[in-house]
Amino acid sequence: MESALARAYNANPQLNAQRAAVRAVDENVNQALSGYRPKIAASADAGYTVQDLTTPQGSANEKFFPRGVGVQLNQTVFNGFRTGNSVRRADANVLAAREQLRSTEQSVLLDGATAYMDVLRDTAILNLRNNNIDVLDEQLRQTRDRFNVGEVTRTDVAQAEARLAAARSDASSAAGNLKASLSRYRQVIGVEARQLAPAKPIEANLPRTLDAAVALSQSAHPSIQSALHSVDAAALLVKVTEGELAPSLSVQGTVTHRWEYQSSRSELNTASVTGTLSVPIYEGGEVYSRVRQAKETLGQRRIEADQVRDSVRQSVVSAWAALDSTKERITASQAQIQAAEVALNGVREEAKVGQRTTLDVLNAQQELLTARVSLITAQRDRVVASYNLQSALGRLSSNQLRLATQEYKPSVHYEQVRDKWIGLRNPDGR
Repeated sequence: MESALARAYNANPQLNAQRAAVRAVDENVNQALSGYRPKIAASADAGYTVQDLTTPQGSANEKFFPRGVGVQLNQTVFNGFRTGNSVRRADANVLAAREQLRSTEQSVLLDGATAYMDVLRDTAILNLRNNNIDVLDEQLRQTRDRFNVGEVTRTDVAQAEARLAAARSDASSAAGNLKASLSRYRQVIGVEARQLAPAKPIEANLPRTLDAAVALSQSAHPSIQSALHSVDAAALLVKVTEGELAPSLSVQGTVTHRWEYQSSRSELNTASVTGTLSVPIYEGGEVYSRVRQAKETLGQRRIEADQVRDSVRQSVVSAWAALDSTKERITASQAQIQAAEVALNGVREEAKVGQRTTLDVLNAQQELLTARVSLITAQRDRVVASYNLQSALGRLSSNQLRLATQEYKPSVHYEQVRDKWIGLRNPDGR
């Protein structure tokens, strides 16, 4: 199980796509930080001018090529704290994206564990079905022999034939289920399932009580943390929008050099520094409307956070109950198998002396088969339920499972691009 989950952790396309999404969100911080940085632009122009001048003293004709180059620098000094709040909002969105990545990681690992156990369950059930065919085939042969010597009737033979045909149908259905599970395993894990080892439930690190489990989930679940970061981002958006109503101050510096500015053989050098103060008086009500809109969105995010808390709590309670249920089912199925085995042996012995019919033997065999299938299903469900509970707690991760793989750390890419002033290539060289 651990090696399969480690492979899924490294290669699952859904998980890798979410990691790429987080890396894309990281760039929003750099874009917000650009508000602190200067904007520099260079310009150049060239032209051709013909100038005819007529005066009482005579006329003159001049041709020249005016041209020039210049550099302009713009620096925002104050913009109503919009840049600072935009940076903090981008950071909040990054943290929310990381929690969404944790949720995706949990989903992929849970899908991987479920797919693994489904293959084990369906393989065991198919083996039981095939073994049941062998048993019923032998039962049919013995019934026919007894019919030939007059010990049973034609009805007993027909009953055995019907059970054998049903067993073959059940085996065909089990084979189809196994193929579907193998396909799902290939989709989640990324390789074909080969010689899967038995797996155990992960219950060692679970809280001892349901109340402790609920309390842990409320503080650690990534869905809750993501919702809270979204609340922070929405609150900062209100401040960013309100900043548009504040005065703004910027400084512009320009340096130019021109040749043949107004006549041939003339040059002009210009340098200037200009400060601009802009005070918004009325924006047609558009900014005020967006502030009110942002406040409503903030209220929505807070309500959604409460909704996520309730949803996580419900998931924990449900997963806890499911895990307890599987433990009881396993105990009951084991007792059922023991009783069914005793009953089958007794019915067979009684059938040999004519106290039981062939149908009684077939029914006892079916009860034993059903009990064994129930045990296999319950054992699978217990393992999956333990992983599901870990996921509901927000603790299903490569670290908690101690997978033999290198942990993906989204903070590495964040630090690489946060203060990157120039460059078109990503940190990985793309």
